[in-house]
Amino acid sequence: MVKASETSDWQSPEMVKYATGDALGVINRSLYTDHLNGVVSKGEPTTSPKVIKEEPPDNPKTVMVSDCGDDTHWVKYKKDGSPFNDSPGGRRSITAEVKKQADGSWRVTRFAVEGVGSC
Repeated sequence: MVKASETSDWQSPEMVKYATGDALGVINRSLYTDHLNGVVSKGEPTTSPKVIKEEPPDNPKTVMVSDCGDDTHWVKYKKDGSPFNDSPGGRRSITAEVKKQADGSWRVTRFAVEGVGSC
């Protein structure tokens, strides 16, 4: 999503390598909204994801991931480079469900990003 947000490429073929289902839908809608509004992102968030649960434990097919991401340096701008009045970034609680796919790859299927200061 970070790479696609540099141009608000809501149709990036790279997205399906990492996300599917609800997660892919949310990401695509977010990028499409930015595209319609002429907004792009610069910089990138800081993340340190950690696996907090594996199901089933002996041969996981679903993994829950938790993070306290920081999007302070991932800022939105208008495509002409002028500032976009966006809410300030900061540290946010992030949880994600990642599932093993039929082809053996792992993809994010759902995620939640809480408000600034949630971690």
